Amino acid sequence: MSLSRVTVTAVRNLHPVTLSPSPRINILHGANGSGKTSLLEAIHLLGLARSFRSNKLQPMIQYEQPACTVFGQVQREDGLHSNLGISRDRQGELQIRIDGQNARSTAQLAEILPLQVINPDSFRLLEGAPKVRRQFLDWGVFHVEQRFLPAWQRLQKALRQRNSWLRHGTLDAASQAAWDRELCLASDELDGYRRAYIQALKPVFEQVLGELVEIEGLTLSYYRGWDKDKSLADVLATTLPRDQQLGHTQAGPQRADLRLRLGVNNAAEILSRGQQKLVVCALRIAQGHLLNQAKQGQCIYLVDDLPSELDEQHRQALCRLLDDLQCQVFITCVDHEYLKDGWRTDTPVAMFHVEHGVITASRVNARATRTTRTTPRVSRYSKVWMPYASAPACTSAIPMTAPVCTIWCSRWWTTPLTKRWPATAPRSASPSIPTNPSPCATTVAASRWTPTRKKVSPRPRSS
Repeated sequence: MSLSRVTVTAVRNLHPVTLSPSPRINILHGANGSGKTSLLEAIHLLGLARSFRSNKLQPMIQYEQPACTVFGQVQREDGLHSNLGISRDRQGELQIRIDGQNARSTAQLAEILPLQVINPDSFRLLEGAPKVRRQFLDWGVFHVEQRFLPAWQRLQKALRQRNSWLRHGTLDAASQAAWDRELCLASDELDGYRRAYIQALKPVFEQVLGELVEIEGLTLSYYRGWDKDKSLADVLATTLPRDQQLGHTQAGPQRADLRLRLGVNNAAEILSRGQQKLVVCALRIAQGHLLNQAKQGQCIYLVDDLPSELDEQHRQALCRLLDDLQCQVFITCVDHEYLKDGWRTDTPVAMFHVEHGVITASRVNARATRTTRTTPRVSRYSKVWMPYASAPACTSAIPMTAPVCTIWCSRWWTTPLTKRWPATAPRSASPSIPTNPSPCATTVAASRWTPTRKKVSPRPRSS
């Protein structure tokens, strides 16, 4: 699966834009602070209804705008399309639409549009708390095991009931025993799904890591959250006085963890920053392989600042692995020259330049796609249409047989004449094409505005 179209409005510093990305590799390059990561953040919002940069969505909304909105069209493996839309206002109201219907939960978005993020915060997968690694593990199990979500929801409900009883003591002995039994059953089921997933993940991870970097003695293990030699029921009975004192349950799947070690040491304490990044990438790519095997479809990778902390050899190796995934990838970087030659010749690659929130596209090969130009803006002082800086300059004359591109005043934007001619305009008012049109010296010829009539002027088609 892949995004065939993305429309972003009022997200951070981005100008309103509609993108038609490549189904494979998309490279966004530009200076720091130009808006590259903001586009990745918008795609992440579309897939998970949250940002990967902050737990708060309000900072994502552009200044003085009431809400931010992201629409996307997903090309599915069966050839059909799914239309997704999400909007968040400053009051906190979140609206999610899937194929014109209101979504019941964010899990529906994650099912349709699986996303993997590789960014500087991904180091937390090694350095952070066990909660980060549990989220990584549960993301993978959720996408390959359909029974995981109901079991996880049962566990959360039983855990809330037990913790409430531990803090307040409002349950009788029979109710306490019933909820403990439900907690143990859901925990055993969840642990079985996680254990099976780790067994499938480990060999793939080791193979992918071997193609990226050689690290002797690196091991990946799984801790289920309680003593492996005891049942959870026995552990809960033993730790009950301590649980009552603390007010929460100490043992169970909510304490599970993934452990990456070099010998007897934590890997994060030994590995360099570059090695840590390669290990995290190997874990994410291994998850993508398992998702492909389970669902016959690929997740979408969002890679923020790929070249950082990697030398040329490891950068080329990472690009090669992302290319082999046969999935859609969005990559940000400052200088695109580092990534221009890291792909196969038959791989569709699209490059997008981001500058001051304006996104423009250029073709790298024949299969790459380009953006739809953002709407021209009008100056309220001169009453003259002024194009966005993202509009490419015209460098060639149009053939006599080509349709005429025009700029309409009012709310109409630059587009082929045959597609968006105003209904009020006479059909015979089509401007004529000069016999020998000359190349445009400016990006778009300005059309003066009058309140009584719309005036159009011909221009050569943008290259």
